[in-house]
Amino acid sequence: MPRLVLDLNDPKDRAVVKGSWRLGRGYVPGEPNQGLVAELKAVDARLRDFDDSSWEEWPDVRQGLSSGFTFAWYRIKVELPATAHGVDVSGMRVFFETNADNYGELWIDGQIDAALGVIIGNNVTRRVELTSDIGPGTSHTIAVLVANGPLAEPRGGVFLRYAYLAFESPN
Repeated sequence: MPRLVLDLNDPKDRAVVKGSWRLGRGYVPGEPNQGLVAELKAVDARLRDFDDSSWEEWPDVRQGLSSGFTFAWYRIKVELPATAHGVDVSGMRVFFETNADNYGELWIDGQIDAALGVIIGNNVTRRVELTSDIGPGTSHTIAVLVANGPLAEPRGGVFLRYAYLAFESPN
């Protein structure tokens, strides 16, 4: 079995990993002016154990959200299964694959891969490794920051065109 994909926008596939999407509106959700302040050093929404329980559930990551210059965070905690769709996935590598419109950052367990975790441009696909050795029952937090652009005249909305977990054989 070279590859198995779970669509994290599909409720049945989310149930396999016991996850649900949460949406936090703004660069720093809940803060005045969406948390847009000069020289801010970091946003806690990227962290693995950040409490997003007050954020709204957002079952459709494809649903656009925008009113001018817009930031939003999409977060999901996934628990890796021993099997998915009847396939034993133990020992497989797991990747998170997405396409954020227009700018995005992919934070896995509070870390970003500086080379692969930044999305710049319309319809740019990104793929980052969640883990190289699946441990059934282990959990991982995926946090995606999105913004629309161009910054001086934003168009469209923010959304994830898709969000997949791909399980692949190590060989």
